Amino acid sequence: MDDEYAIRPHCEEDNPVDEDHKRTSSQQPPPPTISGIHADRFEAKVAEIIATLEKSADVPRLAALATSPGGLVTDELRRLIWPLLLGKDATSCAQVPHSRDWRHLPSHKDEDQVQLDVHRSFVFYPGNESETQLDRRKEELSDVILEILRRHPNLCYFQGFHDIVQVFLLVLGKDRAVSASAHLSLLRIRDFMLPSLSPSLSHLQLLPAILYSVDAKLCQHLSGTQPFFALAATLTLYAHEIEDYGDIARLFDFLLAQEAVVSMYLFAVIVLSRREELFEIPADEPEMLHFTLSKLPRPLNLEKLLRETMMLFRDIPPEQLPFRSWKKISAYSVLKTTRGSLGSGTLREGEKLFAKQSSELRKGELRLRAKNIIQKYKRPAGSIGIALLVGLVSFWLRRGGMNNMSDIIPRGIQKVCDFIKILGV
Repeated sequence: MDDEYAIRPHCEEDNPVDEDHKRTSSQQPPPPTISGIHADRFEAKVAEIIATLEKSADVPRLAALATSPGGLVTDELRRLIWPLLLGKDATSCAQVPHSRDWRHLPSHKDEDQVQLDVHRSFVFYPGNESETQLDRRKEELSDVILEILRRHPNLCYFQGFHDIVQVFLLVLGKDRAVSASAHLSLLRIRDFMLPSLSPSLSHLQLLPAILYSVDAKLCQHLSGTQPFFALAATLTLYAHEIEDYGDIARLFDFLLAQEAVVSMYLFAVIVLSRREELFEIPADEPEMLHFTLSKLPRPLNLEKLLRETMMLFRDIPPEQLPFRSWKKISAYSVLKTTRGSLGSGTLREGEKLFAKQSSELRKGELRLRAKNIIQKYKRPAGSIGIALLVGLVSFWLRRGGMNNMSDIIPRGIQKVCDFIKILGV
């Protein structure tokens, strides 16, 4: 995917200069940057994005531009491109009136929790707004989330969903945020909005496999702690952890332009970047390792991390991960349904996948429950079997008499064994 990095910052190797000039240049301040790219390339990238939009709205090309340094550069461009990256009908849903006002739809079971989380929103951004302005934003955030949940009542709200939606609200505005967030919910983070947490936890199990593929020693060092330290970041697309608006908008450019599994590769790269720090913490202190890993490093060298994430993802795709970790992922998981497909899904397709995944979860839970019941009664059943064995052998001994004992005992034991097999003991 070299095309994703076609727009590169200027390098000294491109124009060799003499040593005196290098020394003089090294004393000068670095060139100014805008939105993560050099100022002299800012206008060129904006022009390229606009030209791509006007020519054909080529989604793969727009995804490449969103991935390359600086991302989509401005919120004005994000408003046009994020919906294209999210699904082929994401751009039109906001303009098509629904037959029924969402406020008249039945309440969703999670609405009380939504209100609690909305009350805690907009802590870090936007800055310099009055209480009245922030209250208005919270009302809009509540409206966006509630509309999504009422129109798609099977979705289960999770704490942190509001962190994601508030970014969409700030970038896209209220109307576009509803459609974009609905597509995100059903097509990109569906696993997090199912009735069970287990699909979310299955994402985390890819992390040790990725780490082991790159640095087995570091993976072993961290083996005493479960990868739950990555849950808050990956569950919220890092919106719960990143406090700078420019950084989170840039990161959303990247994540929306990639398939869902890339988020786990990003967290692995963040862990790998902290190798020295982590080895300073003894392996027999898993609580300290968990605490350290659950917080993202600051400052976050975002462009470097994103570049290394794409390199790792290209070099070790999920199908090549060890421990059969990729095979264990459900075929209906967003990790697999977004594999190789970008901006091609619809809400209807997302709802069908949600239903299939929910059914699969219910069957899995029933199997687990049955297994636990069998384990619970396995020992008592064994005791009952032994008691039956003794009783039936005694019965056949009394029936056959002592004179025929040598013939009756083997025959009786065989009958008891056959009986026990029928019971499944």
